Amino acid sequence: MAVVDLSGKVVVITGGARGLGAAAAQAVVDGGGRVLITDVLEAEGAETAAKLGDAARFVRHDVTSESDWRAALDHTVAEFGRIDGLVNNAGISTGQFLEHESVERFRQVVEINLVGVFIGMKTAIPLLRAGGGGSIVNISSAAGLTGLALTAGYGASKWGVRGLSKIGAVELAEAKIRVNSVHPGMTLTPMTAPVGIEAGEGNYPGAPMGRVGAPEEIAAAVSFLLSDAAGYMTGAELAVDGGWTAGLTVRHLTGR
Repeated sequence: MAVVDLSGKVVVITGGARGLGAAAAQAVVDGGGRVLITDVLEAEGAETAAKLGDAARFVRHDVTSESDWRAALDHTVAEFGRIDGLVNNAGISTGQFLEHESVERFRQVVEINLVGVFIGMKTAIPLLRAGGGGSIVNISSAAGLTGLALTAGYGASKWGVRGLSKIGAVELAEAKIRVNSVHPGMTLTPMTAPVGIEAGEGNYPGAPMGRVGAPEEIAAAVSFLLSDAAGYMTGAELAVDGGWTAGLTVRHLTGR
């Protein structure tokens, strides 16, 4: 993957212990930036930060907690002096038909995937504003662009993230704070591994490109949106899904 210039930027990434978050943290450091990784997975988060060296730090962080958010961002400023970017990546998924999803699970998913993003944006905005602007990248999903079965709480929350991103983009443009959403398709991570997907060409016929994504491919889109190269982009929806949400393939239409 090409390295995007993030020299001097300080970025906070939630859910950064593994998967997409860890790949995004690696991309920030590779680009010359510094990163605070947050997660509830303490051992994995600390290990990921250690691998990235002195440009990375880790704190345990429950994204549904306002006090945890304040502590995480305060720690970032104490360690690195500023905040230039926020990647709201932390999330959990569901795999039930709507009628079988429990109310408790639905609420839990929405609380983590959507309310957590809201609290993060709300907490970060004053710090980004004080620094003269910045970039917020919210990780939604292909399930936030189209209706996807078996994703009741997950899909609803990711549509919410998409909408919240647009509201932030409109409200914060004058403060030079850009807000964009990234919509990954099926990507091979610890969260999706139980589905049974595999890396490699031809292993995912549901997408026109015929394969699942790699975390590094999503991270490349995230690092671009964090960078000055995306300086005129706000309110955008960036689908990184191998064409999954573009429409039906010839295979689906003809069976060949």
